[in-house]
Amino acid sequence: MPSSIADLAHIWLRELEPTLTRYVIFTFGVWLLLWVGLRPLLRARKIREETPPPKQLATELMFSLRSMAIFATMGVVMTLMYRAGLYPLGAIADSWGPAWFAVSLVAGIVGLDAWFYWTHRLMHDPRLFRRFHRRHHRSNNPSPFTAYSFDVGEALVLIGYVVVFPMVFPMSSGAMQWVMLYQIVTNTLLHSGYELMPARRDGRPMLDFIVTTTHHDLHHAQAGWNYAAWFTWWDRWMGTEHPEYLARYAKAAWRPFAGRRDAEVASSI
Repeated sequence: MPSSIADLAHIWLRELEPTLTRYVIFTFGVWLLLWVGLRPLLRARKIREETPPPKQLATELMFSLRSMAIFATMGVVMTLMYRAGLYPLGAIADSWGPAWFAVSLVAGIVGLDAWFYWTHRLMHDPRLFRRFHRRHHRSNNPSPFTAYSFDVGEALVLIGYVVVFPMVFPMSSGAMQWVMLYQIVTNTLLHSGYELMPARRDGRPMLDFIVTTTHHDLHHAQAGWNYAAWFTWWDRWMGTEHPEYLARYAKAAWRPFAGRRDAEVASSI
């Protein structure tokens, strides 16, 4: 029994380490870079005038640590499931070589986007919101530390994707780690409060299929819109994109290809 407990503790710490490392690097990194180092240069890119107080950031950090502890615990469960032979598709995927690793990575990100949109929208049901999603929306004006500031239910829903997807899709070994790296990098930027996506000459986002910081910030401000976190497809297909999104984006966006007249018009919006 003691050896089994030690084994589980070792697995838990092994699962916690990369998640915690990614969170610390990117949340503190984005905060230091955008909120401290480049703050004077990015003033025009700031979405809201007010800045969240230090108490909010500390609270978000504490709840994020709890979420990561939950992720690590589910990592232990996944390890036990793997030992029980519940992930046979992984070995098949590994036999398909490096090209399939790239397919796994893309499929994992696209799948996560769909999972997040629909579970996120479901958590906004009044019957579920208070128990699953209220903690995250206490950060009405989010910060990079909001990334994992979840209720227990929401943390389980997010990590549920990591548990379920490799059971139904042949995911190459290690590909999910890269999916989660992509997730935390973009997650911290979406909550950063600064619009970094450059605009096209017509004022729309240069990569209009990608969710911008303005897009997600609007969700925190007006929760009935913009449920997507990575791609704008689902919100547009389902009619849940905020009707003022593009106008709000244009206020903070950098227009590198705009002429002087275009820039003056954009600044007056």
